[in-house]
Amino acid sequence: MTQRTLTHRDVLPPGTSIHLTRALLTPARPKALHSHDFIELFWVQNGSLRHHLPFSVETLTEGALVLLRPGQPHALQGRGDTALAVSIAIHPDLVQSLDARLPPLAFWQAEHAPARTHRDSRQLATLNRAAGLLERGPCDSLAAEAFLLPLLADLARTQTRLPPDAPLWLHHACALAHDPAIYCGGAAALVAATGQSHPHVSRSMRRWMGQSPTQYVNHIRMTQAARTLTCDSEPMAEVAAAVGIANLSHFHKLFRSHHGMTPLHYRQQFQRDVVQPST
Repeated sequence: MTQRTLTHRDVLPPGTSIHLTRALLTPARPKALHSHDFIELFWVQNGSLRHHLPFSVETLTEGALVLLRPGQPHALQGRGDTALAVSIAIHPDLVQSLDARLPPLAFWQAEHAPARTHRDSRQLATLNRAAGLLERGPCDSLAAEAFLLPLLADLARTQTRLPPDAPLWLHHACALAHDPAIYCGGAAALVAATGQSHPHVSRSMRRWMGQSPTQYVNHIRMTQAARTLTCDSEPMAEVAAAVGIANLSHFHKLFRSHHGMTPLHYRQQFQRDVVQPST
């Protein structure tokens, strides 16, 4: 398949920093791949599509969110009659500015392959509301950052640090794992969310992440528990129950392993230091 390169001058109207396009994709196989000198961010709004890359083709379903850095060729092909994609082109000057200011974020900074993640129905609705505001606005640098930064902040909160070429089902499941409905159910709930067998999920997570499903879920649990301990005074048993751990002794053991101190010590230190700093 041949390739061609688009420049930001081909796509972004003069004076704009960001441009949004909605496209109902046909089932016809694309004749060429294309790359760009700008970042392209796109998501599957409805249906499913085939994402053509130089050496592979992947199927993306509703809620898939993909970011391509300059020089990463691809093409999109609809599946069925309802494949709707939304594409965002971001001016290179804005990208350079954000690169200089943003903290490490695997999704934004994926250089060697497209970055992928998944938005659930609630997150997709939020993304589409922001896209609607973008469509009705001036599309200048302020509007661009107003659209991008909340999205990137949300992705940073739940980023998995998976390599871009990890399986899409694993990206999806690890993003879902930050939902209380998943992490409260432990490793079993995480595995169920993948639609894969437990041994396959365990092997895949060890390969791509270096940890087991239980270790991954427990890290999320202990991170959430630490946040809770710094902002309220709920009994410790309720803090533990809120992250899906009924055994208080087990909760103490996990928390100390992750944070190097007991939950009570953590609460005393960080609530005291914020509300009443030591003299």
